[in-house]
Amino acid sequence: MPRRAPGTLLPLEVDILEVGAGLTDEGERFHGFGLAERLSADSRRLVGHGTLYKALSRMLDAGLLEAVWEDSAIAAEAGRPRRRLYAVTPAGAAALSAVRSGERVAATFRPAAGGAA
Repeated sequence: MPRRAPGTLLPLEVDILEVGAGLTDEGERFHGFGLAERLSADSRRLVGHGTLYKALSRMLDAGLLEAVWEDSAIAAEAGRPRRRLYAVTPAGAAALSAVRSGERVAATFRPAAGGAA
């Protein structure tokens, strides 16, 4: 059973949408580690990277974000594993707008396997 009311976002999810929307507006995609650095630099609290990636996964499932894998040649040239690159979808932008205006979010979050969203 989810621990949140339908149509609500957790504070971390709102932070992800705020930072991600700014980057998406600039035509950039973002990756999890870079997002964590940006959240920390913006004085937003980040509990842990595991928490961040779970939130990103929930937001993908809800259609608030979209993701693509980075080209393997780019990662190989940089000497690191490929990154999953995220962008805020129109539904994510609408959810952020709804949160800012105090409305309910029109996204459906599915409970995690353990029963908590």
